[in-house]
Amino acid sequence: MQLLEAIVLGLVQGLTEFLPVSSSAHLRILGEFLPTAQDPGAAFTAITQIGTEAAVVVFFWRDIVRIIKNWFLALAGRIPRSDPDARMGWLIIVGSIPIVVLGLLFQDQIETTFRSLWIIAAMLIFFGVLLGIADHVGAKKRKLKDLTVGHGVVYGFAQSLALIPGVSRSGGTITAGLFMGYERAAAARYAFLLAIPAVFGSGFYQLFKSWDEPGVFSLGETALATVVAFVVALAVIAFFMRWISQHSFLPFVVYRVALGTVVIVLLSLGVIDAY
Repeated sequence: MQLLEAIVLGLVQGLTEFLPVSSSAHLRILGEFLPTAQDPGAAFTAITQIGTEAAVVVFFWRDIVRIIKNWFLALAGRIPRSDPDARMGWLIIVGSIPIVVLGLLFQDQIETTFRSLWIIAAMLIFFGVLLGIADHVGAKKRKLKDLTVGHGVVYGFAQSLALIPGVSRSGGTITAGLFMGYERAAAARYAFLLAIPAVFGSGFYQLFKSWDEPGVFSLGETALATVVAFVVALAVIAFFMRWISQHSFLPFVVYRVALGTVVIVLLSLGVIDAY
């Protein structure tokens, strides 16, 4: 039964990681309805995100290789530091700083307090509405070449909000990008690239901790869930990048508000527990 639950959670992780609906919120909520009825835990969530982020590396492989190569070439003075790919490397580094600092400062709250279903439901609704507003008022004119260090920092702080389940890593960064006037595809692309250092760092840190502190699932079950998440995420990224080039985020906004409302009703009726 534990193995089956891990597979289901891995499937949900892969389906929801890149959509602006918060994968960590879905894993937390789904855990209440599985036979064991328990929170999968922050460690399980972080480790399975290694799988989904590996899908990002595969999908954007050429971009990533070019960015890393040109960053080192610019650092060595062999190409201009103004090279777009070299700049993107620096912008990803700068944008990753906030989540690293805040993740270390609030580690205890991330693993306990922030996983309250009351908080998760509120974040689903609030940031869902915020995404809708940003999508409606955003100019959607700026491209990735227009990205500045200041904008990278704003993106970074928006990403760090995803330390609270229910906010959504992609949702938070895309919302910030839309408010700053970036095109939907540009905001999503940078959001996905920006997530790579943070997700891999958090995932491997939690994996290291899990060797001595086993969680709800064994490492073998977690590994299987991570593989499932990787396979599913590859298809979801391709779908999402096509979707946002032609459609608004309204369906995701409606879904977030509806899910958050359902969770609040279930909590109020005592059907599920906040912790």
